[in-house]
Amino acid sequence: MNAAIDIQNTTRRFGHITALQDINLTVPTGCVFALFGPNGAGKTTLLRLIATLSKPSSGDIWVNGINTRRNPHEIRKNIGFISHQTMLYDDLTARENLAFYGRMYGLQNLNIRIEEILLTVGLKNRQRDRIHKFSRGMKQRLAIARAILHHPSTLLLDEPFTGLDTSAQSVLSSIITGLKAEGRTIFLVTHDLARGLALADRFGILFQGQLVHEASSKDIGESELQTLYETKTTL
Repeated sequence: MNAAIDIQNTTRRFGHITALQDINLTVPTGCVFALFGPNGAGKTTLLRLIATLSKPSSGDIWVNGINTRRNPHEIRKNIGFISHQTMLYDDLTARENLAFYGRMYGLQNLNIRIEEILLTVGLKNRQRDRIHKFSRGMKQRLAIARAILHHPSTLLLDEPFTGLDTSAQSVLSSIITGLKAEGRTIFLVTHDLARGLALADRFGILFQGQLVHEASSKDIGESELQTLYETKTTL
């Protein structure tokens, strides 16, 4: 199977601090990969490298066969990225936010696409409301809509469940499941071991900048994962 994300011998340093060290990881096309790890493990740093928002100190990363160093602009056309910030404009309506990003991507039939995506994330009835009126869960759903508006083949999610209530978490899980069914590749960073395990085909554990474990999700249960996680992230 072709690799959607291929990370080879990748290290990232910030001065004398090594945030990531010799990371090797391959995520197949159409796979949902969950990355677990404590705060400060380097998860967000790795996600930013894949998203071409930062460059490795050494090593190489390919996204859909394109090297992140050589052609970052081409990669950005084909990925959706959800970070801790929603990247939404509070003074615009939900529809206006999507129209703004749709024009940036030069999408054809933009109004039709916006209607589709608002329906997908359950915000069609709130499309004329300004974002400052939205709850955290609604903003996160719109952030998902923004990230998948241009039909990206690869979606990068950084702690997308943080701050969401149970209902909003369920909606987000359904959206991720739907994207998986469409054959998209999803790289999910999360502290939620149970939810990450349920969604993912494969998972990895990052600790102190090193990938200390990687395996199929089919081969492990929730309690086993908890024990493994505690073992791998204890000094």
